[in-house]
Amino acid sequence: MKVLILNGSPTPGGNTSIAIDELVKTFEAEGIETEICRVGGKAIRGCMACGKCGETGSCVFGSDGVNEIAEKFRDADGLILASPVYYASANATLIACLDRIFFSTQFDKTMKVGASVAVARRGGCSATFDELNKYFALSGMPIATSQYWNCVHGRQPGDAAYDAEGLQTMRVLARNMSFLIKSIAIGKEKFGLPEKEPWTPTHFIRDDLKNL
Repeated sequence: MKVLILNGSPTPGGNTSIAIDELVKTFEAEGIETEICRVGGKAIRGCMACGKCGETGSCVFGSDGVNEIAEKFRDADGLILASPVYYASANATLIACLDRIFFSTQFDKTMKVGASVAVARRGGCSATFDELNKYFALSGMPIATSQYWNCVHGRQPGDAAYDAEGLQTMRVLARNMSFLIKSIAIGKEKFGLPEKEPWTPTHFIRDDLKNL
């Protein structure tokens, strides 16, 4: 069983990394493999909604590593999105990466477990936490929770190591996520995945009115 962790911070060894390290140590104790991909410092363009991925199954702008990350996601049982907070939002590079991954990939994400982590000096964590969780909610992915919103605080690199409650929240999150992943694996073996209905795309423009 494996969890893929996307680090949205451009700062190597910064406070987001400290939060992730706490997660990784706990996952290891729970027998869950982890892999970290640092995307915050990469040059990743945003989605253009060109629609070519509908034909190819992957993003046509794949030279920046997004398609490779997508393949790692395909093979993982869980995904953690960790980001510093910029203007009450996640790192824009991480968002660009996620937009393209979730839009371009066609593999079933149902019952892969998701979790988000926000790291800030002070405010904006809950808005970022909510922003990142939306990727899971629209993909049939259960969202792992902790004892509090998944946030860690620190201003200068290294400050997060002194946020005792934040680090505890990371440990509880990793344990809860491990439990969900293991439980879902048992459920899939015994019951299979939930029944799928054909997608019924709906919008609010009536075709019979287009020519009026």
